[in-house]
Amino acid sequence: MKALSILGCTGSIGTNTLDVVRQNLDRFRVHALAAGRNYQLLAEQIREFKPHVVVVESEEIAKQLRSILSSPSTFELLTGPAALVEIATAPEADVVMSSIVGVAGLEATYEAARAGKRIGLANKEALVSAGALVMEAVRSSGAELIPVDSEHNGAHQCLRAGKRSEATKLILTASGGPFRTTSKEALAFVTPAQALQHPTWKMGNRITIDSATLMNKGFEVIEACWLFDFAPCDVQVVVHPQSSVHAMVEYNDGSVIAQISATDMRMPIQYALTWPERAQAPVAKIDWSQTRQWEFFAPDLDRFTLLRLAYQSMEAGGTACCTLNAADEIAVEGFLAGRISFPGIAAVVEETLARVASPQAGTIGDILEVDRKSRAAARELVACGSRTSVLHSLQN
Repeated sequence: MKALSILGCTGSIGTNTLDVVRQNLDRFRVHALAAGRNYQLLAEQIREFKPHVVVVESEEIAKQLRSILSSPSTFELLTGPAALVEIATAPEADVVMSSIVGVAGLEATYEAARAGKRIGLANKEALVSAGALVMEAVRSSGAELIPVDSEHNGAHQCLRAGKRSEATKLILTASGGPFRTTSKEALAFVTPAQALQHPTWKMGNRITIDSATLMNKGFEVIEACWLFDFAPCDVQVVVHPQSSVHAMVEYNDGSVIAQISATDMRMPIQYALTWPERAQAPVAKIDWSQTRQWEFFAPDLDRFTLLRLAYQSMEAGGTACCTLNAADEIAVEGFLAGRISFPGIAAVVEETLARVASPQAGTIGDILEVDRKSRAAARELVACGSRTSVLHSLQN
């Protein structure tokens, strides 16, 4: 039986992981749960899965959690970033599900890699911000890094069809988000409520906005380069509104292998937990007797410039991708708060990339320092809003 440490247990990936555990109690048990501020849901999870260790972000949350748990605590309750590292590297944990959003999960994921763990990776920032460091840790320790994002998980499956040296191109699909047919001019009037209406997936606010701007797909291009050792020019994005084909790999003989499944995150989560074995999953199967039509077309990089910036940042190297991620997070916050427009997200990111240097990073501390500087620069731009001439010119 495999023991799991789940980082980000109250989020979408975390709750779906626990549902996979619920369906496979003979295969998995929970060693540790880590959550942010949603202590009500965390309390329910503790009652059901009885973890040995629980981590929350602060003593205040820990106090509130204790207050709603009626029975005496049978687990160790810890707080803060160091506690995340502790449960990610614990000898008792066979698998670490890394699903904390943002750089908050970076250090724990990196240390889990150094400890040689199997990591179900749903934390984009680990590879986007610190891909070189994380992958070096994986190679040195023999850790297993299994992607959970549907596209990368699909690519992982497609690459089982042949040798990596025989694969010539990776194709990642994008739903196109809610604005795939919206004109560039109309994007300036998009509201946060509209941007949060994703046509396929139900996700957290930031990733939903990133999907609407195609920044999320840009992050996936960067991740794919690190995960599968592709050059950016060999990773292609195609818009596929039906979201049934998650990834494709082209081989040197012209064959293209596609991974196709229902849009249910429990499938890639279970794949990461059971790999290399495949097991029955609690997800719907595709009914091939039903008529269906699948579309594929190129993304419009003029309307969705963040995807272009992601390719450029990966090509630039150094810490450019760290700045890309940090600036995007601040810009998305600014958009959701009504301080900048929807096109202003890309404007903030592009200008932040121009302002912040991109040195090579030797440690996680170096990455976190660039992250700090990038956030500061992006916050300054958001604060200026429409008064900042560069933002105004870039939006028009």
